[in-house]
Amino acid sequence: MPAFKHADFNDRASAAAKAKQALIEKFRSRPGPDDPSVQAKLAERLAVAEAREKREQERKIAKEADAARLAAEEAERQAEAVRKAAEKTAEEIARKAALLALEAERKAARDARYAARKARR
Repeated sequence: MPAFKHADFNDRASAAAKAKQALIEKFRSRPGPDDPSVQAKLAERLAVAEAREKREQERKIAKEADAARLAAEEAERQAEAVRKAAEKTAEEIARKAALLALEAERKAARDARYAARKARR
């Protein structure tokens, strides 16, 4: 097995120059913007972006529709609660009116008994 040979400055400089030249060649060999493959990739990217925007809009519309549906359901629940409260209040008012009428009737009967007792004396 041969011994490891240390590279001197000239070897390192030539290796760096070769690497730089290889990068430049790789960049130059790249297709230009008017190349059909580049145009096809660009068109594909645009189509993907448009599809993404369309999906985002559909999700936004669905989310707004869902929010509107939930708001409508909440409004319906609140209206039902108000109706039940009004019904309960009406029943309570009728019950109180009946109690007041009964109390007034009892008071009138008590007053009549009192007056009759006074009249007998």
